[in-house]
Amino acid sequence: MTQTLRSHASTGVDQARRLSLDPIATPERLLLGPGPSNAHPDVLAAMARPPVGHLDHVFLHLMEEVQDLLRYAWQTENRLTIPVSATGSAAWETCIANTVERGDTFLVAVNGYFGHRMADMASRYGAMVITMEKPMGQAFTLAEIEANLAEHKPKVFGLIHAETSAGVLQPMDGVGEACRRHGTLLLLDTVTSLGGVPVFVDRWGVDMSYSCSQKCLSCPPGLGPVTIGPRAEERIASRSGKVPNWYLDVALLSKYWGSDRVYHHTAPVNMNYGLREALRLLAEEGLEAAWQRHRRNAELLWEGLQSLDLKLAVEEPLRLPTLTTVYIPEGVDGKAFARALLDEEGVEIGGGLGDFAGKVWRIGLMGQNSSVESVERLIGLLGKRLPAAA
Repeated sequence: MTQTLRSHASTGVDQARRLSLDPIATPERLLLGPGPSNAHPDVLAAMARPPVGHLDHVFLHLMEEVQDLLRYAWQTENRLTIPVSATGSAAWETCIANTVERGDTFLVAVNGYFGHRMADMASRYGAMVITMEKPMGQAFTLAEIEANLAEHKPKVFGLIHAETSAGVLQPMDGVGEACRRHGTLLLLDTVTSLGGVPVFVDRWGVDMSYSCSQKCLSCPPGLGPVTIGPRAEERIASRSGKVPNWYLDVALLSKYWGSDRVYHHTAPVNMNYGLREALRLLAEEGLEAAWQRHRRNAELLWEGLQSLDLKLAVEEPLRLPTLTTVYIPEGVDGKAFARALLDEEGVEIGGGLGDFAGKVWRIGLMGQNSSVESVERLIGLLGKRLPAAA
C-alpha cells in the first residue's frame, strides 16, 4: 500500500509540474451581473507595476491619496476613511465589530438578501437584533423608519442604500436627522452605489458607511473602503471592552493609516495601486458626470428591456441605476439561458437571490461597464436569443 501511495503521490507531483508550465489563460467577458464589473485597463496597468514595501515612503504617500479620493467619492470629511485590506464584506464587518457590544439593540431594515446578512452579522457580535421588513422591490418610508427608531431606541440602525439583490435605491431624505434625534448611529451600505449614484455621507448624517472596490469603481475585488464619522468614533472610544476582532479593530488600523504609521499588517500594495487609479479616474470624470452617466445608461437599458416585453421588478422611482432586476419570461430556464449567454457570447448576467431566486435576472451597469455599447450589446443579444429560449 505504501508503494501505491508513493506512486500516486509521485504522479500527482508530476501532473502539477506539467500543469504549472502553462501560463494562466482566462476568457474575455463582459461582466453585466451584480459584480464584479470589468476592471478599467488603466487600473489593471497600475496593478501590474512593481510593488514597493508597505512602509515605503512612496506607498505611504499613495495611502494618503487613496484616503483623500475616498473622502471625495463619499462626500465626507471623516478622518477615519480607509480601505480595509479585504473585500467589502470585511469593511461591513469592520463597522459592526467596532460599534456593537453584546446586548446592544441593533435595528436593521430588511428589504432583500443583504439586509438579512446585516442582521446575521450583528447577531454574531452579541447584538439584540430587531428587523423592520418590506417585500423585495420596495423601500422604506421616513415615517416607517422614524416609528421604529422611536419604538426600539437602537444603538445602531443598519440600512442598505442600494439593495443589490432587489435593485432598489433607498431614499435618504431625513433618515440621518431621525437617527440623531433618537441617539442612534446610522450605518449605510453603499456597496452598489458608491461612484454610481449620488451619495452624501456628511450631508445625510451617515455615521458609518462601507463599500467595495469591484463595482462602480471598476477595480478588481480585494479592498473594502470604510468611512467612520465622529459620532461613531466616540462610540468606539467609549467601549467597555476590546473590539472582538483584532484584524478589523479600527483603533489599531487608524495608527497604520494615520500619521503614526504603526505597523499593523502587510497591506496589499498592488490592490491599493489599483484602487488609487480607479478613484483617480472617478475624480477625473467628476462625480456628477459619473452619476449622470450611470442614470442615462440605466434608462436606456430599461427602455430596451421593455421594448422586448420584459417586465422590470422595481417601480421607476425606486429603481437602482447600477443594478436592474428584470423578471425572467415565462417558459425560459433563467439559469440555463444565463449560462449559454456566458459560454457562447461572453456576456455575464446574474440570477436572483432570496425571494427573487429563480424569478429575475440581475443586470449590472457599473463603472466603465455603464455605457451605451454595453446596453446595445445586451439588448441585441436578448432580442436574438430569447425567442428561441421560450
